[in-house]
Amino acid sequence: MTASDADRVARVGLSRLGEPGDPRISALLEEMGAVRLFAALTEECDLEGVHTDVAARLAGADPGRDLERAESRGIRFVVPGDDEWPPQVGDLAGAGTVHDRGGAPLGLWVRGPVRLDQLQDSVAIVGSRSSTAYGEGVARAVAGDVVTRGMTVISGAAFGIDQAAHRGAVAAGGATVAVLASGVDRPYPVAHTRLIQHLADHGAVVSEVPPGSAPTRVRFLIRNRLIAALSRGTLVVEAASRSGALSTARWAERLNRTVMAVPGPVTSIQSAGPHDLVRSAAAQLVTSGAEVLELLGASGSHLIVEPCRQTRARDVLRPREARVLDAVPVSRPATTESIARTAGLGLVAVQTALGFLARDQFVERLEEGWRLGPQGRA
Repeated sequence: MTASDADRVARVGLSRLGEPGDPRISALLEEMGAVRLFAALTEECDLEGVHTDVAARLAGADPGRDLERAESRGIRFVVPGDDEWPPQVGDLAGAGTVHDRGGAPLGLWVRGPVRLDQLQDSVAIVGSRSSTAYGEGVARAVAGDVVTRGMTVISGAAFGIDQAAHRGAVAAGGATVAVLASGVDRPYPVAHTRLIQHLADHGAVVSEVPPGSAPTRVRFLIRNRLIAALSRGTLVVEAASRSGALSTARWAERLNRTVMAVPGPVTSIQSAGPHDLVRSAAAQLVTSGAEVLELLGASGSHLIVEPCRQTRARDVLRPREARVLDAVPVSRPATTESIARTAGLGLVAVQTALGFLARDQFVERLEEGWRLGPQGRA
């Protein structure tokens, strides 16, 4: 790591001030730097010389001790300037705010061996908590496909599509990362404690809020911007019209990332969100991991080879010959005049076409007239 210890400690202290994504903190941080801002807020007094509420709260904090405690538990705090810092999250600085929240994070708490600077080739797979068996099956399959080609799957470890995506990646032996709305040491949902612990052992668990922090509604919404920012593209598998997964897609769109959506039954409430994204041209429709890879891969890589259609002998016929062939009966012979009337062509043209067709066994001539030959009946 290359960031200074003072900067890291200051960012830990600032992260204790309030909810993540506060644009006021981001603006002051950009202007003053973390160390100066932390010192200024710690010493802040009102007109009567009494420490403000912010100063009092910071005075009671011990960010250095927080770092030591986290490190003893295998948790690292990655900040700008570190070798591990993922540069793509810096795009959040220009992505605006939603509900007065946004901007790049102060730092990221991480558990697990996967490094954040290795996530350039990654895809976010998100969706409904109340997913269907169809949606979960698609999420598992896509996640398994993309990790076998070297990509990392990022999601939020929630019920439904999130956990299906993580499990699909794990089953395929690939890397997957969970971004939580709680502290990295506080698995949520609790029912996914074993899954999150597995990701901490073999992948990575990431959070913007300090260890020990509880999940809140606003933290889930702000967390979604990190999922979008860390990934090269976001895939929405299932999402109702008001699903939080759609906020991840909107952040991805703001960040000029690729947004993808999986179609579902038109009668499915869970597929209303993906359908709206496709209908409004906000997302590309995808149906497989191969299509995701083609959209997110480097130019010219992971190209899908269109399956060749099975060709038939009559596919090579010229239009006039094909027209005559269609007028020839299957078994009961017909005269040349009858075939010409059915085809709507002149008698000479039909005689010439029948000659070509007979040569290649599309038709055969009997005493009573013409009928289909072996190739014509194939």
